[in-house]
Amino acid sequence: MMLAAAPCARAQTLAVVNARIVAAPDARPITGGTLLVRDGRIAAFGDAASVVVPEGMQVLDAAGGTVVAGFWNSHVHLLAPPLDNTAAHADAVLSGAMSSAYLRWGFTTLFDIASAPGNAIALRARIDAGEVRGPHVLTVDEPFFPKDGVPGYVPDEVGGWSLRRAEVATPEEAARRARRQLRQGADGLKIFAGAMVGGDVGVLPMDAGIARAIVEAARDAGKPVFAHPSNHEGIEVSIAAGVDVFAHTTPNIGHWSETLARRLVDADIALIPTLKLIELEMRKEDAPAEAIERGLANSMQQLRVFSKAGGQVLFGTDSGYVDWYDTRDELRLMHEAGLDWRQILASLTTTPAARFGQDGRKGRIATGMDADLVILARDPADDVEAFADVRYTLRGGDVVYAVDAVDAMSGRP
Repeated sequence: MMLAAAPCARAQTLAVVNARIVAAPDARPITGGTLLVRDGRIAAFGDAASVVVPEGMQVLDAAGGTVVAGFWNSHVHLLAPPLDNTAAHADAVLSGAMSSAYLRWGFTTLFDIASAPGNAIALRARIDAGEVRGPHVLTVDEPFFPKDGVPGYVPDEVGGWSLRRAEVATPEEAARRARRQLRQGADGLKIFAGAMVGGDVGVLPMDAGIARAIVEAARDAGKPVFAHPSNHEGIEVSIAAGVDVFAHTTPNIGHWSETLARRLVDADIALIPTLKLIELEMRKEDAPAEAIERGLANSMQQLRVFSKAGGQVLFGTDSGYVDWYDTRDELRLMHEAGLDWRQILASLTTTPAARFGQDGRKGRIATGMDADLVILARDPADDVEAFADVRYTLRGGDVVYAVDAVDAMSGRP
């Protein structure tokens, strides 16, 4: 019997067959593998000789494709319509947007690191209730800007949300709002340690006391803090405050030294490189070709020296702020910066799962783990852009994206 011929199919039990299974970045691939799902969890996996598909179980033929754990996008913004105002849109509209923007690229978990207050939390509730088809959503909710520190590259208002209200002037004010957002369901916080306001000021640093107050509130709740550093002073504010993740590299300051990279690693700060963003932003500003090349080269050098120092790298696209969802260029640029396919897989899976406290359930293929899976058409060991060649995305064992209008699932032959 065929399951529903639609991009989303639900099955209490499922067998993925004829698969090349890469259980984790450091795991030896299993060729001709079989993976069984029961009640949204991985029940068993291994070569076809060792894993028997029970009679009557629904079967998805991977056709020799590579199966990996579901991907994390650790830097998105739910700011682009219709995801910027979930209350105004029907479930089908939001599901379609989530599918084309994220599920299509293999993302089963997103970390929204700044959007309108309450919006991402409301969207997550609809996804978790099964009303909207989409990845699991984590969010920092509203960001924290220095006083008079709304960046010059964003409008003062987005969809009825005044970004000026996100400014904080004192440590006490910052701590109160931080605690409130965390109580209301935020999964972390984000500070603009260096706000690029432009004009005569250029980059406005956040007061160190305010930054520390926000980080301390997050620490008390066991949640991470992301930072937008922008320049040397923003980097120093971030290190002193004890943030967890840099949301970007800092291309405007040139190369990072090995000493700085080591300081970041010693401070246990992870890095989201967002390399494609650098090119997109500079093109938007009509920067000369040589300036774009220089800025991108700086960011790639920073990623390279950070990775060589042992730093944890997280994959992120900044999509929703930029209208760019295709992951191929980011994958290629990360590879050109020196990361091999296993390191890139880690940035998409095990590293964010561990960094954000979900490695007991997500990030790798293991018995008992959530059946958040991606089936790729090609082998990323041959070409890292294969991570973007997604044939199926599964969340909790449900097929939430299929590349073809009619999927390949059938009853066991």
